[in-house]
Parts: sequence; structure tokens; C-alpha cells
Amino acid sequence: MSSFKSYGKVNELDQMMLEAKRKTRKRITIISLSSIILVTIVVASIFGVVNNKNNSKNDDNNNASQDPATSSIKAVCDVTLYKESCYESLGSVVNSSGKDFQPEELFKLSMNVALTYVSKAVEYFNEHGVFEKLIGDDDSRTKKALKNCKALFELAVDHLNNSVITSGENSSLLRVFDDLQTWLSAAGTYQETCIEGFEDGKEELKTSVISHLKNSTEYTSNSLAIITWINKVASTLNLRRLLSLPYENESPKWFHSKDRKLLVTKDLRSKADIVVAKDGSGKYRTISEALKHVADKSKKRVVIYVKKGIYYENVRVEKTKWNVMIIGDGMTSSVVSGKLNFVDGTPTFSSATFAVFGKNFIARDMGFRNTAGPQKHQAVALMTSADQAVYYKCHIDAYQDTLYAHSNRQFYRECNIYGTVDFIFGNSAVVIQNCNIMPKLPMHGQQITITAQGKTDPNMNTGISIQYCNISPFGNLSDVRTYLGRPWKNYSTTVYMRSRMEGFVNPNGWLPWVGNSAPDTIFYAEFQNVGAGSSTKNRVKWKGLKNITIKQASQFSVKSFIQGDRWIHASNAPFKSTI
Repeated sequence: MSSFKSYGKVNELDQMMLEAKRKTRKRITIISLSSIILVTIVVASIFGVVNNKNNSKNDDNNNASQDPATSSIKAVCDVTLYKESCYESLGSVVNSSGKDFQPEELFKLSMNVALTYVSKAVEYFNEHGVFEKLIGDDDSRTKKALKNCKALFELAVDHLNNSVITSGENSSLLRVFDDLQTWLSAAGTYQETCIEGFEDGKEELKTSVISHLKNSTEYTSNSLAIITWINKVASTLNLRRLLSLPYENESPKWFHSKDRKLLVTKDLRSKADIVVAKDGSGKYRTISEALKHVADKSKKRVVIYVKKGIYYENVRVEKTKWNVMIIGDGMTSSVVSGKLNFVDGTPTFSSATFAVFGKNFIARDMGFRNTAGPQKHQAVALMTSADQAVYYKCHIDAYQDTLYAHSNRQFYRECNIYGTVDFIFGNSAVVIQNCNIMPKLPMHGQQITITAQGKTDPNMNTGISIQYCNISPFGNLSDVRTYLGRPWKNYSTTVYMRSRMEGFVNPNGWLPWVGNSAPDTIFYAEFQNVGAGSSTKNRVKWKGLKNITIKQASQFSVKSFIQGDRWIHASNAPFKSTI
């Protein structure tokens, strides 16, 4: 139907209202039709799977599978890694209800089950008496690991709660699939990080923890597998594209026009809400003190200006501190410095000089360093667990485990990153773009590995994507073997794309974590890199080291991999959306 524009002048306000109504009707129509098609496709897929199975099973199984509810559960659970726990957890609820659940309903039910057991894990770590006989009074690292587990599982509860609420508010899960996949991946990462805290402790304690966390980890993984499967089915008709069309140009809910005007202001520092200065010229002398006075769950951007100086403190941007931006006087002028480390009794997760948990965080013109030194092993300079975090023109400096891109979605632009062993690591979905990555001299006898990615589940949307970066030595590394990375976990995912690699990179390219090879399930790739170290002629011959096309490479772009077009743009940091 033609708009009123075709028939002459119309009041501007009326025209805007008309356009808004038309867009709303279009949204409702697309969502309704797409949801119907989705259910039809998924149901058809379910019964296709069930019928194929029935052809190869005995009569008893055929009779049992005739119950639609049972058939739906079996088909949905068949895509999970933990089929038995999936069927047991969903079967009792569905069968007792007497109704036939659609796949989206089964997914929501699976998340509620996961949330129940993750919440129980929080209670488990609150019961200190359980652990007293398993740890000694002088084992401070293990005590800190237990404290970390409680905090990690509380984060997992938060992410599962967000997933439950978000999926309940939307008429189609496909509109929020990227968020759900991110938050469920993060919830799984938090649980894995808890277990990692006991790797160098008593085996009896680690076994006990793993046993108690079996249900929570498996149920979280099952929810992730189910929503990933639903999305794959829907992708056969490009339903996600149809559902996203009306929303492509919308800004994030948390982003206000005033924030945008603020962030593009030339002298952002003069407009800061809070000023931190060592010399007393600001309201606070430390960043930690300033953060205490940031309102919890702020829906508007809070800018903290950190004046020139070295701030010797360990800073945490807590999970309740939303929309915080920290801006300094330059990446080597405003520096946060710490020295916590593994050797002196601090778990890796707790060693970060600067740790971020509050969502929508931005740092600009700041430095983060850990000065513990290579002999202290794991000593993190910057750790981020926040979703949609942006670092622009930052200096990140340490030795082993410098940059801990722990979980959720992250973006780094025009940063300098220094380190020795596994110095870019974690299990987030992270894009590092136009940065200088500079390995430096490790301890005698050590080899340098730039990345150690920690993906543990094939359905996670995590990985390290390094794009348009310069990879060059900081100092003389002629006697040190330097590798692009090594597979920390079985589904480790790392790609280097259109970056410059100098000749110090070892011709093999990649180093095994143990033994002489890597799991076949990893995904490593190098795409159109340049420089003397970029030749792939003598790279390791691993099944998981791929030659990828431009189409495959584009899956690791800002737009596709971290859905960054809207939220990075909101930070006012430059970025390249596609490959």
C-alpha cells in the first residue's frame, strides 16, 4: 500500500506516527509468521529424527516413542553432550504435566533446571565446614580458590537469570539468540574456572568439587546445546535475518543520546562525572574509592577521569557497576599497577591488577600492568568478565597470562599488549583489532606462546579473533622460540587474520599443550597475513589447523562474531565491522 506521501502534504508528526505504526505492524507480522514457521520446522525435524530412530529400534521402543512428549524430549536431548542427564531432568517434569512441549518451551525448562542446580552450587560453597578437613590452615591459595568459586557461581546465576528473563520476554528466541548463547557460554566458563582453581591443590578436594558440580555443569551445557540447535534449524530459512531486520538500526537499550553526545565531546575529561588524582586535585586519590561511589546498575554512562600517575592498587569493577567508562591521560601516563601472582599464593583468577565484571565497560587511554615478573608465573594485568566491554588505546603489560579475556563479548582497538607465556588467554568471544602484540623475553628455557584459548564446549560462541594487528618482538628474541598459541582446552578456537607477523615467529606456528599434537576438535586458522613470520608452508600438520575461505573468515568479524556494530559504535571507538 502506498503511503500518504503519494497524495500531497501531510503533517510531519502525523507522518512519523504513521511510519511508526507501519513498522510496528511489520514487526508483528514478521515475528508471528517466523515463529509459526520455526515451530513447524523444529517439530518436523523432531519427528524426522524420531522416525529415523524408530526404523532401527525394536517394537517396544517404537511404542514408547509414539508419545509426542517423550519423542520431543528425546529428539531435543539427542543434540546435547549429556543426553542422559537431559532426559532425566526434563522427562519427569514434562511427563507429569501431561502436555506436549514445543522445543522453545523445552529450552526454557532446561534453563530453569540449570538455574536450580547452579544456585545449589552457591549454597555448597557457602558451607565452609565441608572443606575444612580437606585443606590445611596454611593453604591460602586453596582458600582463595573456594572464595572465587562462590563468586563465579554467583555470576553464573546472574547470567542464567538474565537468560531466563530475556527468553521469557521475547516472542521469539531467535531475536535474542546471540545474547543467550553468550550468557550460557559465560555461565559454563564460570563453572570451569572454579574447577581450574584446584588443579594444583589436593586431588581429593578437586574430585569432591567436580562431583558436586556435575549436575550444574551438565545442565548448563544442555541448555546451550538446545538453543544452538534451534538456531541452526531456523537458519535453514534465514529466519534470524527476517527477525532482526526491524531492529538493525536500533541502539542498545542502555545507550542514551546524552551518552553519545558525551562520548564524542573533544574534551571528554572535562565532562567527567568523577576525577581521580594522586596529587589530591581530584575528588578521590584511588580508582577503587571512586568506583565505590558509582551508583549500582546505572543506566547512564558514568565517566571516571584518571589523571596522570601510577596507581598502585588492585581494582575491581564489580558486577553491579554498569556503564562505567575510565579515561586516562594516555596509555603510559595513567597506569594501574599491581603484583599479585600465583607463586606467592594468589590463584590466577584473583591476580588481576584490574578486573572488570560490570557490563558495558569502556577504558580509554589507560595502562594496566602486573610487575610480578616472569619468575612468578601466572600474574594477570587485565581481566574482563563483563559483556560488551571495549578497550581503546590501552597499554596491557605483564609476563605470563597478561590479558585474561575471561568470558562474554570483548573488543580491543589500538592497544599495546606485552607478555611471554599464554599472554592472551581465556574463553570470551574477543576481537583484537589494529593492536600491537609484542612478546618479550621470558625466563631462561621458556618458550613464548601468544594465545591460549579455553573453549570447552562445541556449542560455545567463544574464541580469539586477531585482526589487522602487528606482531613483533619487544627486545631480542632470536634465541627464544615464539608460537602463535597453544590449545588450552579441547575446543580451543583462535584465528589470525590480515595481520603482520615478523620473522621471529617459529615456522611451526603452533605449540601442543601436551605431547606432540593437539585435539582434532580445535579450530585454528591463519588468513591472509603478511610478513616474514606469516608463511604457513612449515606449519604443524594438525587436523584442527584450517585453511579458511573469506566466507569462513567473516564469521570471526566484529559484526558476526561479537555482534559489535551497535555496542562498539556506542563507545565511540573506531572499528572495522567486516573482514
